[in-house]
Amino acid sequence: MAMSAYFDRDTVSLPGFALFFRSYSESEFIHANEVIDQQNRRGGRVEIGAIPMPDSDYNNEDKGDALYAMLTALALVKMNMEKMRELHGECEECDDHQTSDFIEEMMEEQARVIKEVSNYVAELERVGKGYGVWHVDERLQEEGRYGATLGAEEM
Repeated sequence: MAMSAYFDRDTVSLPGFALFFRSYSESEFIHANEVIDQQNRRGGRVEIGAIPMPDSDYNNEDKGDALYAMLTALALVKMNMEKMRELHGECEECDDHQTSDFIEEMMEEQARVIKEVSNYVAELERVGKGYGVWHVDERLQEEGRYGATLGAEEM
């Protein structure tokens, strides 16, 4: 959400990126609730810890704000995948096949998201900090959600 708010600022005004990051944030919120529901169905306990305050400024002199934010998003989705792998390993050790299958489905989607965000990173590296960013922003607006990976039924 911090990235979405940044790109929605009147001084930044890249509404496609704002939409992309807002949609991604909403999707992750839904996934977090699915994990909580799964944990509760299985008789577990959910412990939610504090989350550190994210950056609120993505202006990077070398990379530009769009590429810097997308690189940050890529690092986050890769970290999520690693956490899912760890959780999957724990499920396997405990012979919890139902939760293991549940996590595998989430990992499959996460792999698609990693590929999609990686594609945006590559594209933004090619276009630089100028007009090309505006062009990518226009395409993100046209798509109306983040990328082509998630359909409306998954949002």
